[in-house]
Amino acid sequence: MGSWFAVLLFAGMLVMLEFGRRYGTRQRRLYGESHAAGLSAVEGAVFALLGLLVAFTFSGAATRFDQRRSWIIEEANDMGTAYLRVDLLPPELQPPVRQKFREYVDARIATYEALPDMEKAKEHLNRANEIQGELWSLAIPAAQAAGAQAPVLLVPALNAMFDISNVRTWATQMHPPAVVFVLLASLALGCALIAGHGMAAAPERNWLHMIAFALVLASAVFVITDLEFPRMGVFRVDAFDQAIVDVRRGMK
Repeated sequence: MGSWFAVLLFAGMLVMLEFGRRYGTRQRRLYGESHAAGLSAVEGAVFALLGLLVAFTFSGAATRFDQRRSWIIEEANDMGTAYLRVDLLPPELQPPVRQKFREYVDARIATYEALPDMEKAKEHLNRANEIQGELWSLAIPAAQAAGAQAPVLLVPALNAMFDISNVRTWATQMHPPAVVFVLLASLALGCALIAGHGMAAAPERNWLHMIAFALVLASAVFVITDLEFPRMGVFRVDAFDQAIVDVRRGMK
């Protein structure tokens, strides 16, 4: 998604640069150099606003990207901890609980492997949520049968494992409002128009500067949108899923 948005923005900025240049050339012919009087303050304000918006959206996207990777590691740790505490249960009650643990982790892994196929991912997510209830129904009576210590240690571990899965699910919807991206694209196009108007003083088009200007801004927007959707673009968090895969391999 980010790549198409960036490509369209790049093309749009080139068009606005050319339109601004032609408009500036026409104004110069009609009014001479006086047509640009006082425009520098407006240009500075608009470009400063664009710079601030790019900086804030990039910072937010990078922060959320890192946070999502941290949550993967946290979920892997919670899974490993809860699975180890199954040892507190009576030996004869451990096998069915361990089997449900393995099914649950398999469903969690499949959920994120299915992306960006949202329908398939939702099926695996729903299955994981069902297994949560089944696992709880098995583990709690078994922990109560084991004595006072098992519930105190196992129940918080299970709660932590279930909670972090819910956090990760809702984190997939944690993005800036759409109006932020609309404003970002609008400002980029507006700045391209202003930049093109400023290039009207040159007798010939400076394609290097025009392309560089559009490319730099489009690249920045591409990185921002790609970081916001780390399961669909170039910058992905998939490599950190290996932490959960490794935990699953250790579930003998």
